[in-house]
Order: sequence, then C-alpha cells, then structure tokens
Amino acid sequence: MPTEVNKEIELKIAYVLVIDIVGYSKLVTHEQRRLLELLNRIVREAEHLRLAEANRRLITVPTGDGMALVFYNTPEAPVECALEIGRAAREHPELKLRMGIHSVPVSGVTDVNDRTNVAGAGITLAQRVMDCGHAGHILLSKHVAEDLVQYRDWKLYLHDLGEYKVKHGLRLHLFNFCKDGLGNLQIPQKLKRRRWKQDFAPVRPVRQPQFPKFLFLVALAGSVFVLISSSFIYFHRTPWRAITSTVSPAATSNVPVPIPEKSVAVLPFDNLSEEKENAYFTDGVQGEILTDLAKVADLKVISRTSVLQYRSGAERNVREIGQQLSVAHVVEGNVQRSGNRVRVNAVLVDARTDRQLWAHTYDRDLADVFAIQSEIAKAIADQLQAKLTSHEEEVIAAKPTNNVEAYDAYLRGLAYTLKPNTTDNCLDAQKYLREAVRLDPKFAFAWALLSYTDGRGYLTESLQPTLALREEARQAAETAFALEPNSGEAILAKGYYHYYCLKDYDTAVRYFEQARQLLPNSSKISEALAYVARRRGQWDRSEAYFDEAERLDPRNVQLLTQHTISYISLRRFGEAERKLDQVLDVTPDDVNTLARIAAIAQAEGDLPRASALLAPLHPTSHDPSVLETQVYQAILERRPEAIIPRLKEVIARLDPAVGYLSGQLRFWLGWAQQVAGDHVAAEETWRQARSELESLLKEQPENHSPFEILALTNAGLGDKAAALALSERATAALPIEKDAIIGHAPIEILARVAAQVGEPDRAITALQTLLSTPYAGPLAEELPLTPALLRLDPMFDPLRNDPRFQKLCEEKKP
Repeated sequence: MPTEVNKEIELKIAYVLVIDIVGYSKLVTHEQRRLLELLNRIVREAEHLRLAEANRRLITVPTGDGMALVFYNTPEAPVECALEIGRAAREHPELKLRMGIHSVPVSGVTDVNDRTNVAGAGITLAQRVMDCGHAGHILLSKHVAEDLVQYRDWKLYLHDLGEYKVKHGLRLHLFNFCKDGLGNLQIPQKLKRRRWKQDFAPVRPVRQPQFPKFLFLVALAGSVFVLISSSFIYFHRTPWRAITSTVSPAATSNVPVPIPEKSVAVLPFDNLSEEKENAYFTDGVQGEILTDLAKVADLKVISRTSVLQYRSGAERNVREIGQQLSVAHVVEGNVQRSGNRVRVNAVLVDARTDRQLWAHTYDRDLADVFAIQSEIAKAIADQLQAKLTSHEEEVIAAKPTNNVEAYDAYLRGLAYTLKPNTTDNCLDAQKYLREAVRLDPKFAFAWALLSYTDGRGYLTESLQPTLALREEARQAAETAFALEPNSGEAILAKGYYHYYCLKDYDTAVRYFEQARQLLPNSSKISEALAYVARRRGQWDRSEAYFDEAERLDPRNVQLLTQHTISYISLRRFGEAERKLDQVLDVTPDDVNTLARIAAIAQAEGDLPRASALLAPLHPTSHDPSVLETQVYQAILERRPEAIIPRLKEVIARLDPAVGYLSGQLRFWLGWAQQVAGDHVAAEETWRQARSELESLLKEQPENHSPFEILALTNAGLGDKAAALALSERATAALPIEKDAIIGHAPIEILARVAAQVGEPDRAITALQTLLSTPYAGPLAEELPLTPALLRLDPMFDPLRNDPRFQKLCEEKKP
C-alpha cells in the first residue's frame, strides 16, 4: 500500500462510495468468502481507486459484505470508480452488486492500531443511500448529483428519483445513475413503499443548480450538525491483495431521455359485451386507434405488444405505467358490442398527474366502427397538439374494408398473431386471415398480415417451410402492395417476404426504410432492421436498431429476448442476464427465460447455479428448449439417469404430425442414454430418430432443419460417412455470408461430428474458428461454444488428450 493518508485530517468534504454484495447473508460461508475475495480483486484493479490511492486521497474501509471507499478529491472519482467496478463485475453474473455515493464531512483519526480511520455520519448515510437500491443500482445523494454536474456533462446520466424516508425517519433525496449499460434503469421497488412526496415526479435528468456555492454551504452546515449530534464511527483500514482482473469493453446501451410531451400509450380497452368471446373485437378497436396514432410522426406512440400486459383486472396505476413506458399520456377505454350496435368510451389521461384531459362516448352502428376509431385517434392527436400532415389525416380517415364480416375475421386473425409464435397460433391466424381476404379480396391490410404470418412461420418453422407456404407469402404481399402501394403495412409486408423467405437483405432493407417513412412509430421496422444487420454480421448496427425498437416497445418480451440472443451470441453474458431481468419484470417466472439464464450459467461453467435455476421448472412439449436445457444440464453433470423417464414421457405425448420435434427430442434421449451407459437403448432410440427425420426430409425436401440433428444422430450410430455428408449439406444450405448469426451453427455440428467419428484435425480447426466468432449455437438455448462447455461436454471426450484441444479449453473467451 502507498504511504498512509495523513493521520489527522481536518473536517472536510469527502465522497463516500459504499458497495455491497446483494444476497450475501443468504450464501453459505465458503461462497461468501469467494465472492468477497472476487469483489476485493475487482476493486483493487480499478484505475481511479489506484490513482486516488497513489495521490494519498483515499481511505478504504471494509464493511463485512462489502466496503466503503472514501475519496478526498473530486465527485467524479467515486463515480468513475463505480463504473469501472460495474464493468468488471458484469463478467461475473453471480456477483450482484449495488452501490451508493454520498458526500459529507468526515474526520480522519488514528485508531488503536495506529492506522488511519475515518469518523463521521457520512459513511452511515452513504450506506442508507445504497440500501435503497437493488442489484445493479448506483444511487447518488442529491449533494453528490449537484456537485457532479459541475464536471463535464454528467447530468445526462442522472435521473431524479425524489425524496424518501429511510431508517430513523431520515429523508434522502436520491438520484439514479446509469451510463454505458451500467446501473439499473428501474426505479427500486423498495422506494415505492417509502415515498415521501405525494406528488411523485417522473424520472428526469438533474438540472445544474443556479447557486452551487450556497447549496454547498447549506449541505455542509447540515452535515456538520449530523456529525456533531451522532457518535463517531470508527473503522480500521486493511490492505487488499492486488490481482489482475479482466475488464471487458463497455457495452452500448440506451441512455434514458426525458419523456416527450407528445407521447402516449393506448392501454387495452375493457370488454363490456355480454359475450366475453368478443374480447378480440375490443382489442381490435384499441389496436386500430393505436395504429392510427402511430402513423402521426409528431407523436411518440408505444407499440401494442408493450401495452398488452396492462389489461384491467387489477387497479391500474397510471403514473407508474407512464414511468414504465416513458410516456406523458395514456388512453383508456371500453367497448360494448351488442348485435349491430357498438358503444366505445375513450379517455385521455395525463400520466404525470392522473388528470383526465378528454373523454367521449360513441354509440353507433357496427358498420361505423371505423369512423369511431378514426375520430378518437384524431381527437387525441388534437388534444396533444400534434401536427398532422394531409397524408396522415387521409390515412387516419381511411376505411380498410366495407365488409364487416371480413373485418371481424381479420381481427380474429390479428389476435392470434399477437400471441406466442407457436404452430397452433400460426395456423389459427392463417385460417382467419384467409377467410378475411376471401370475404373481401380488396382488403389490403388482411393480405399484408397474411403474408407476414406466412413469412414468419416459414423462417421460424412454426409452419412447415414448404414452397407452397412461401408462394402464398409472396402472392399475399404482392396483392397488398397492388391494392395499396402507398400503405406502410403493404410495403412492410414486401420487406418481410424478402427477408423471411428469400434472405434478400438488400431488397428487404429498401422496403423497410420506405415503410419507416409511413410508419414512424413502428417498432417492428427497427426490429426487422436489427435482425437483418445481425444476419449480416453488423453487430453494433444491430444493437443500435434493437435499442431504437425498445424505445417504442420497451416491454415487448419477444424483442427483449431477441436482443438477449445477440448478447449471448457475442458471449456478453452479463448484459444478456440484465436484459433477461427486464423480461422477467414483464413476465415473472417465465420458464423459457429462466432456462435461458441457466444456459448462460452452463456456458460459464457454473453448473450448480444452472441446476438451481432448472430444478423447479416443469416444461411440457410446448417448451422443448427448456426441456433440452434440462437434459443438457444432466449430460454436462454426467448424471442423466433422472431426466430420461421425463424425456420419454414427453415424447410419448407428442403429436405424430410434429415429426421434426419428435426426432429432435429422440436425439437428446439417445444422447442421455449413451452418457448413462445404456448403449443398447441409445442405439435403438437414435435409429428411431433417424427414421423419423429421414421421413420428414422426404416429405419436405426444401426443409433443411433436420440436417444438423440427423448428422449428430448418425454420428452416434457410428455412420461416419452419413454424418459428415449431412454436416456438409447443412453448411451448404446455410452459408455464413447469408447468415452470420446461425450460419456458424453447422460448423459446430461439424466439430461435434468430427470429434465423434475420429477426425480430430477437422474438429480442432472448426473449434478454433468457433471460439473466436459470435454466433447462435444449434443446441440448447442457442448457446455458442465456450471454453467451459468444451471442458464439460461429453461429446468432446475423444479430444481430451489432444494438446490443441486442451489449449482451447484454457483460452479466455473473446
């Protein structure tokens, strides 16, 4: 350690950074010790800590489950140090930290061991600031925030949380600090129970104080009073072992911005009809109002997928919803349909004050529902003082169809497209949309939505990817465009067709950019551009598009999950987990999300954590990826006996029509049986899997999905020629230049096959490429290979004695 700080420091302002490990007390002793040592190593490597220490402007204080760092230089030092610690800590997801920073007078004293200590209430108050946060939070007191904005442009990253009561009746005015993907954007749940001010303001950037010197003196006087009236608190200083820690580059992330005045979320309307099955109609009315408003470029309108969760049932907290969605206004309403009559009530509310700004009731014939929707959208736009172009007015007033039955079928199909992308939901959507265009062949929106449904099903294989399906997607998109060449939805459908079905990225992007001009609030366009950029290997551009989409659709689980897959592919596991935490905030206890977090733990070699996450989950055939993750866990642990009966049970209940899923799960069953030592059962299972997958290929020769699993199955059966041939066919069917994210998956299959069939050189060459490349893997939860997985996965056992393989297992991830 450098020379001690002066043993007697006069009463002066210090900036105290307090850090602790969330959940520390619940850990077993050895885990507590391990995490605390890890935290110590990370902190000791922080550049700003070492600089302050070298200049004798730092005192370090252990606090049991963390530490306090007392800086005697500028308010920037503890904040920069917190950022450094946060960057390093996200490489260790098991280390969940929270931090608090406070400025207050402290006094340096010499303790009984002749070491420098500090005395004063400042550390206690900094602890109170930190205690208000959850994992990931970096909270600042108002004193620190006001001092910090004097330096550079920090105010962009400071967000006023208001004033709260903490222990012993003390009031704290807190700010949330988030920068470069570090920090926690969510308002801490515990603060919602401690709110002091009744009129809780939305999160906003801090403003630079007009009289900083005066405020500093007031703060200083108040702090001195607290200091004098409180007993001295003594701590001793202990040296830490210095050890090098690897810090990854900071990730790009959204920087929160002030809430626009002309921003609105249209919440789901209540269905007041006697026929509760009319809920789809109520959702359709709400959705069309939202869609009309979203075409106004002067407004910020939150996408439908993010508002669907706010259905009535429990009492809505409009202010909280406004904060979660970053909007100034919300629209609520209800719909009552009875025969050929429809009544719609709509209300516009200021989400910041809970004050009603406008309300109206419409009671008309069912055929007038389009006019009702247009009038409501126009009235809301007027209330928000949004400027509408003549084109926007024309689009809002347009009537999509004159056939009420066709519109009803369209709304039913639309409802299924908003549900999870399963085979059943896709088939139901197809059925109703085909009925809509049959009833009204000039219904452009229905044609566009049918093309989107077909194209998405073709790419994701939620529908069988046949030539007939691709042709229907093309014809539907062409028909929509021919009917409405200036419709954003029709142009978007053309882009989806070229992306989903043809992988013609240049043409797809051209259509997406055209549609963006007509659909300024469509998160789907930014999302689609993110997917295209990702498949082209443009990872930074893809992330920027994801961020853009999330600003319009902040609680879209599908969007957040896809963003997570990008982080996982890049092996940025800490950021992936933070994104999955956002998903769990929307859908708590979602089994697929929990399984994906467990898969990240597997990739990092933390099998105990993965096991703890997976054990409570009980997936069905509707959650095959979750089940596969559980099976992979048992295989990695080399204890698959317990999972085999469960896997057999799920396979027995599968619909025979889902041949690919059945063959895929049989491959996993065979692998589990082989690792369990039952080679006869494994061979029998794999033969059945091969039969099912080969039959599927004969029925669907254009479907290339079975190649990979079939190659692994043949490798398990010892058919080297067939396994290698299928691996090469998979690589040819999905060239890397066409798909950077999953184009490397066949190379992983080749590596696995080559390892199994006695081709170590080919396996090693493939693995060397894979470990230095971002990609989504072909097996459980799309994990890319990592050194930890190479060390654990039994499929690579034949390579264990190869020095080249051993080196790969030891290398750090990119």
